[in-house]
Amino acid sequence: MELVNNIRILIAEPLPLMREALTALCAHRGSFNVVASCADGATALRLIHELKPDVALLDLDLPEIHTLELLRRVRESVSETRMVLMSSRSDRKTVIESLRCGAQGFVLKSGSAQQLFDSLRQVREGGVYISPSVEVEKIFGPQRGRKLDDDPIESLSAREHQVFTMLVEGLRAKEIAARLSVSPKTIDTYRASMMRKLDIHDVAGLVKFAIHRNLTDLARPVPHQSRAANGGSD
Repeated sequence: MELVNNIRILIAEPLPLMREALTALCAHRGSFNVVASCADGATALRLIHELKPDVALLDLDLPEIHTLELLRRVRESVSETRMVLMSSRSDRKTVIESLRCGAQGFVLKSGSAQQLFDSLRQVREGGVYISPSVEVEKIFGPQRGRKLDDDPIESLSAREHQVFTMLVEGLRAKEIAARLSVSPKTIDTYRASMMRKLDIHDVAGLVKFAIHRNLTDLARPVPHQSRAANGGSD
C-alpha cells in the first residue's frame, strides 16, 4: 500500500477559494501531501519540473499557459508527474483532447470529494480515471445514428479547439497567443480555419453555438448570491 500513502500533489487552480478548499480536503484526508499550489499554468510548469510531484491537479482553464498546452509540454519533457484535469465540461471533444494532450485523469467539478481522491490514487498507481458522470460509452464507444464526421466540432484540430474554447470564454487573440506560446497571426489563422469549419463567422455566433452545445461554462447559470455579490451586474 506504499503507493496509496503520502501522494505528493501540486494544485493549479485560478480561484484562491477553490485552491484553499482543495488543499484543506487533501490535508484532512491525510494521505495526500500538497507540496505546492499556484494560480497559473506557467508557475505550474515550473513547479512540476522543480518539485516533481506525484500528481498535478490542474484546472482546465489556467491562465498564462493554457492547460492543454501545459499538458503537452509536461508530456514532452518525459516527466514522471501524472496529471489530473478538473473541469465543469464533459463534452466528448474536451475529454478526448485532454487525454490526447497527456492527462491521465479527468474529474468533473460537480463530482464528490471521494471521486477526486479516487482519481488521485488511481492515476498515481498508473491507471486512467474519468469521472463516473462522464458518459464514457458515448465518448469512446461506437456512435449510433450519427457519424462523428457529421459533427462540425469534431472536425476541429486540437489547436483549433483550444482557440475556440478560449474565444468563447472572452479572451482576445493576443491573450490566446500568449497562453499557447504562438504569434497572434497564428491565432488568426486557427480562428479563420475554425470558423470556416463551423460555418460561423463572428465571436457572438461562436458563443451562441457553445452555449447551445453546453461547451462552455457560460452555459451554466450563475447563482443569485454570486450576482448579488457582484453588485447585481452581469
